[in-house]
Amino acid sequence: MEITPSENNSVMDEALRSELSKQGVFTTSLQELYNWGRKNSLWPLQFGLACCAIEMIAASMARFDISRFGAEVFRPSPRQADLMIVAGTVTKKMAPQVVRLYNQMPEPKYVIAMGACAISGGPFKQGYNVLKGIDRFLPVDVHIPGCPPRPEALLDALMALQKKIEQQSLTGVTRPRHLTEDARSEFPIPEFGEHDLVPSKNPELWFPPTPMKKP
Repeated sequence: MEITPSENNSVMDEALRSELSKQGVFTTSLQELYNWGRKNSLWPLQFGLACCAIEMIAASMARFDISRFGAEVFRPSPRQADLMIVAGTVTKKMAPQVVRLYNQMPEPKYVIAMGACAISGGPFKQGYNVLKGIDRFLPVDVHIPGCPPRPEALLDALMALQKKIEQQSLTGVTRPRHLTEDARSEFPIPEFGEHDLVPSKNPELWFPPTPMKKP
């Protein structure tokens, strides 16, 4: 195997790459090799909150077989996982625990918000005890709509996350968070206040939408 010094494989003529592959010479870049290893070894956290967790469990069973994508190792410890699938309703009582688990995960780490409840509160959005989306406290990489989404939707989200990882560069503005020195890997854990969580959101991550005035 030969690793070219360039970080971008597109600089090599595709005809030349094809001809070299016929001769048994595989050419790649350090960036592509690095991202290939990351995207094919995602270890989800063995963690579920509500009914969407049943669909997540089904995705790991024989019929859907999430292991085909290199993500079959569901780890019971956050220190051994790099993918958090927020599957189900995030109540304000559980929100601090979700953020704490995320902080304990090593970098690089990713978050998939699975289902309407994890994205926006779902049918319980008006409840005083339900968080209106986990993206108020954690950086979400992929959102899966649905109530509940099918296991195929989780597999599609996993492939979308793998494509996102594959396109990241080792340098420049598109490099992943764990390669940025001043990027945070831990976020403030909300506490139970008198009427709500304190803080009610992470201002570094979540910005309220600007209301549109009708003409």
